[in-house]
Amino acid sequence: MKFALLPLLLATLIITVGFSAVGSVNQSLTCSACDGGVVDKTPCEGFTVKIKFKNTGTTEGTWSINVAFEGEAWTWSGTQKTLTLEPCHKKTLTWNGNVPEGAPIESVARLVVYYGGSFETLDWWIHVIDGAELTITSSIVE
Repeated sequence: MKFALLPLLLATLIITVGFSAVGSVNQSLTCSACDGGVVDKTPCEGFTVKIKFKNTGTTEGTWSINVAFEGEAWTWSGTQKTLTLEPCHKKTLTWNGNVPEGAPIESVARLVVYYGGSFETLDWWIHVIDGAELTITSSIVE
């Protein structure tokens, strides 16, 4: 019984903390320590991920990088990109995606960046909301 409540409590905590950061939702991603927040999206709605990288080493480096949103109810994975940077140089990479059509309402998924054989979870979440709107398009009375 208590194991069944754990995912619900975790999702509630994530959403509560995320809504308190609603002012930072539209900021660009630059690093895991800089930004974060919860972005509301409907199933099939598009989103953009922008991440700025910097080579903090002393030689040129090349990395294979990909991003994903991972949650208990749904996942999305971007297309792998190759990044080559000289020391101290920066570059922003961009991925575009859509929330999966079958993503359940009220579910959440967290942004994860994969690079150099490891990964880093960032403090960005997509919260799936109900975007249904009913409109009457015609009527007949006979």
